[in-house]
Amino acid sequence: QVQLAESGGGLVQAGGSPSLSCAASRRTFSYYYMAWFRQAAGKEREFVAGISRSGFSTYYADSVKGRFTISRDKAKNTVYLQMNSLKPDDTAVYYCAAGTQGNYYSSVYDYWGQGTQVTVSS
Repeated sequence: QVQLAESGGGLVQAGGSPSLSCAASRRTFSYYYMAWFRQAAGKEREFVAGISRSGFSTYYADSVKGRFTISRDKAKNTVYLQMNSLKPDDTAVYYCAAGTQGNYYSSVYDYWGQGTQVTVSS
């Protein structure tokens, strides 16, 4: 079992640059692909960003490419999502996920955090 805990959400003005963190409970954190998903009210959960076990490979949804950056710190068992140039459309609950495989589909991720709300005001 891996427990994930997100932090860093809140109310942000459009154009802001908050950072989300996701702390994992296990030292085997480095065994897992990590990803961020988000779910806006009334919409399905969607992929935002993913990172490989090594951290050398990252991939993004087209909607956030060039604005968001995912990274991981093995020493801290933590994955980050740096969000820049936020738009009201980025308003959603952001979830951290871990899995032994990594791609754009939520079904391959085995463990999920509780989510953190990000609200972008215009």
